[in-house]
Amino acid sequence: MHSLFRASEMREIATLGRIKLSPLLLIVFLSSIACSDLSEYDSSQVSSTLNDSLIVTTESWDVEMRLMQDGRNRMFIEGSYAINYQASDRKRTDISGPVYVQIYDTLGAVETRAWSNRAVYLEQEAVFELFDSVRVQTTAGNRLYSEYLKWTQDTDRITSPYFVIIITETDSIAGSGFDGTTDLEDYVIERPSGRMMVD
Repeated sequence: MHSLFRASEMREIATLGRIKLSPLLLIVFLSSIACSDLSEYDSSQVSSTLNDSLIVTTESWDVEMRLMQDGRNRMFIEGSYAINYQASDRKRTDISGPVYVQIYDTLGAVETRAWSNRAVYLEQEAVFELFDSVRVQTTAGNRLYSEYLKWTQDTDRITSPYFVIIITETDSIAGSGFDGTTDLEDYVIERPSGRMMVD
């Protein structure tokens, strides 16, 4: 009788083992169905997401960049260090200073020089930004001082929403909301805060 009881107990354990094993087989089976080949749409979505998250970076020291427009030099940039970020939808170059910039006129002569502590070039937007202790000087002797300045290649204008000081041979003006040409001959300051005559 004792061996009969043992056999019955063994069958119950074996049955319980099969019952426990069955959900595991079910999970494995469902997983294999779910992990089958992706549709073409799903594959393209996964690929797009992976590409969006990929950023390529390049570092350079003692940097010199030339921006060309219609086959001629438009801008020359020099800096101590640059890091270039490239994603599928955006290209950006951060330049550490001191940064030195030359802007050329239509004949290829240097029209304006600028200095700053750092700069950013946004390739898709064709925008070049100067930051921290920005100083601009034209060949005519006009000068501009600010903490931020943006040059837009398409319009060939420089702008700053922040405080600027412009000094010419005859006067100086300060204020916020600057928009002007790269030679500082034609400009507007939306919120002027002072003007003084220079002798």
